Amino acid sequence: MINDITPLQIVSELNKYIIGQDNAKKAVAIALRNRIRRQKLPPELIDEVAPKNIIMIGPTGVGKTEIVKRLSKLVKAPFLKVEATKFTEVGYVGRDVESIIRDLTEVGVQLVRKEWASKVADKAKQLVDEKIIDYLFPVSNKRKEQKTNILDGSFYSGIEEEEEEEEKKESFDILTKKDEREERFERTRKKFKDKLEKSELENRLIEIEVEENIQPTVEVFSNSGIEGMGINFKDILGRMFPQKRKKQKVTIAEARKILLYTETQKLIDMDEVIRDAMDKVENLGIVFIDEIDKIATQEKSYGPDVSRGGVQRDILPIIEGSTVMTKYGAVKTDHILFIAAGAFTTSKPSDLIPELQGRFPIRVELNILNKEDLKRILTEPCNSLIKQYVALLATEGLKIEITDDAIDEIAEISFLVNEQTENIGARRLYTILEKLLEDISFNAPSFKKKQFTIDKRYVKKKLQSIVKNEDLSRYIL
Repeated sequence: MINDITPLQIVSELNKYIIGQDNAKKAVAIALRNRIRRQKLPPELIDEVAPKNIIMIGPTGVGKTEIVKRLSKLVKAPFLKVEATKFTEVGYVGRDVESIIRDLTEVGVQLVRKEWASKVADKAKQLVDEKIIDYLFPVSNKRKEQKTNILDGSFYSGIEEEEEEEEKKESFDILTKKDEREERFERTRKKFKDKLEKSELENRLIEIEVEENIQPTVEVFSNSGIEGMGINFKDILGRMFPQKRKKQKVTIAEARKILLYTETQKLIDMDEVIRDAMDKVENLGIVFIDEIDKIATQEKSYGPDVSRGGVQRDILPIIEGSTVMTKYGAVKTDHILFIAAGAFTTSKPSDLIPELQGRFPIRVELNILNKEDLKRILTEPCNSLIKQYVALLATEGLKIEITDDAIDEIAEISFLVNEQTENIGARRLYTILEKLLEDISFNAPSFKKKQFTIDKRYVKKKLQSIVKNEDLSRYIL
């Protein structure tokens, strides 16, 4: 966790990827900073301060999900995105809401496991190199035992005392010759180890032992699904049926990948990983509940969605603070930060049950993207679409230049289509650019001409006829 990051720095990092939506960025920056502040409180207060959950209101494609994703990456916190429509109330077929916390815990464990893997990477690499050398030049256990026996005197058992001195002399002569062979053997091993470090033996075939990844198939029937049982059946079955080992011929390069994973897992202390992961989930975990407007109960609601209010009631205890059993142990949800989002086009936040509304004290409305926003999205972010398409076509040897007036026209057309049809925000840029570059992308491998300039005229030629025909644009753009 970055203990000294300020709200201003958080917003500055988010600005590298997301255009506009300053109010939403400010709200999440404060929420994150409050988590850092909470860690510095005295013990008697630390459990009293609850996170201030946020609800984002805005149409699709304006940056709701992207803001939360970038926030979680910034602080390396366990993060899970779920859709509210995927869950059902207790008693119905489908995923139960407690699986949100089980999935978040799994994310936390994998996150901490990766951190551990990077810590032990150097040690694991050394062990892998030693194993590969052992596969190339196996050390005889019999030779080791004989050498040890000679040194500790057990070699002389049963020898008559009068012959002992003579036998000792002969034995040490044998030992000297063996030591010379051992020295030559070690010099050869060192020579090959040097070659291994210089990657000069990567294509050489060796035979290694690997575990057969075979596990018995067992079907488990449960009303809430196997995740609702909080049991790791794979681990149980793995202990009941130990994995067999088999010999496999692979190149040294392939062997290194296989052995590196195995040695890394051996060096990772899973008990410590789980303890650290549980702490991260409980104190730093972020859950993003998308499409929450789809489970809002409207006054006149008919049809198959009668259980939406039940989903809200089931989600409520988790957000209020409860204990959920996972295969790693009990997880308290009191200090997990929940961020919800929805378009609320056919419903409104007040359609949520009052108790759930009260658990989202911070509400932020995101703005609809205008033409200028779309233009900035095309060029300014670190991962802008223009940069992505130029880089993709460069892999075919094509140099694409998109002029400023072309970018302006693309933004204008995207904004116009959003107004005429369904407003899908920045996602409209994907459809427009794909249609614009369709012919170039298709013919890229066979083009003799390796440089293209896309200007306003080219954009109009490719897209204007589609935009003018409103019915056609609904299908194509």
